[in-house]
Amino acid sequence: MAQNMARRRVVLVQILALALAAVMPLLSGGVDIQQVRVLAAKFNVTCVVVFGDSSVDPGNNNYIATPFKGNFLPYGKDFFRGHPTGRFSNGRLATDFIAEALGYTNEIRPFLNKRLRPVDILHGVSFASAASGYDELTANLSHVLPVSKQLEYFREYKMRLRQLIGARKAENIIKNAVAVMSMGTNDFLQNYYLEPIRPKQYTLEEYQNYLASCMSDDVKTMHSLGITRLVVVGVPPLGCMPLVKTLMNQETCVEKYNNFSSSFNSKLQFKLEVARTTLGMKIGYVDAYGIFEDAVNNSKKYGFIEASKGCCGTGTIEYGDTCRGMSTCADASKYVFWDAVHPTERMYEIIAGQAIESLRKQLMA
Repeated sequence: MAQNMARRRVVLVQILALALAAVMPLLSGGVDIQQVRVLAAKFNVTCVVVFGDSSVDPGNNNYIATPFKGNFLPYGKDFFRGHPTGRFSNGRLATDFIAEALGYTNEIRPFLNKRLRPVDILHGVSFASAASGYDELTANLSHVLPVSKQLEYFREYKMRLRQLIGARKAENIIKNAVAVMSMGTNDFLQNYYLEPIRPKQYTLEEYQNYLASCMSDDVKTMHSLGITRLVVVGVPPLGCMPLVKTLMNQETCVEKYNNFSSSFNSKLQFKLEVARTTLGMKIGYVDAYGIFEDAVNNSKKYGFIEASKGCCGTGTIEYGDTCRGMSTCADASKYVFWDAVHPTERMYEIIAGQAIESLRKQLMA
């Protein structure tokens, strides 16, 4: 009986996918949303839960005492309702596109949202906090949520899920959820290269190893809390960020910063391979470095006309509060960067396409 019901569910999803084919476009990167939704049903993917920094924070920082917020214009000017949500972009984030592709929701809600609905709990939420990192110190310096606190909120989320649908169904949802983890940039740019504490304790390579170990410990904790499917996003080429180029007085990408970004990603991938083997988790990896590098070097390929500066203000140094009330470019979809640090909605859509492809190949294969 249960097998027949499962088969019927897959068939129904297939029919729905075909019905949507005429109106649902492909995400950038050639990802077939209909195929992804059929696979998600086949592998019983239940929801999306998100951990990380400003790359995946939909507004949790709105509810904590920190200056690192994006809940003012021009942030959010191209969001659905044309208003800021706390996302550090002109519109949606990659995780919003991922959730939409899987068929759940077109915007992931922040867990700390006071008006979180039961349907949001069922579809998945984000625990991410802008300015956070793998290093607990990174978050503490900025008075934001470290990963340990994000995981504490995840425990609370599980309790609310059990209260909503019962313990057995809640555990099944967590077991079949897709977790996304995206951070690391702040560990270098806001911690190691600005604060004196970590450089006195670690060489750059030692700090990379330390961060990779922190990430590995986080993955183990997630596994102990019932997560079995995880997508980890690598750090982008930090030397290509407009802010970094401005501070280093370079017009082209800063090779030194790109080199350590690349080497750090290699260490992350090694740790993830170990986790796959020892924990038996299904873990996908998103090569954000390669995606950004290609977009910067081959911008016309993606329809971009500007890859060297952001859309907000001068595009060379403004981000966060310094972007508040600034004028913006006419069409953000033609820009790789929204401000001097963060990508545009269009760039996040491209990243999402690669993330969904990773889901398809590594988590639903």
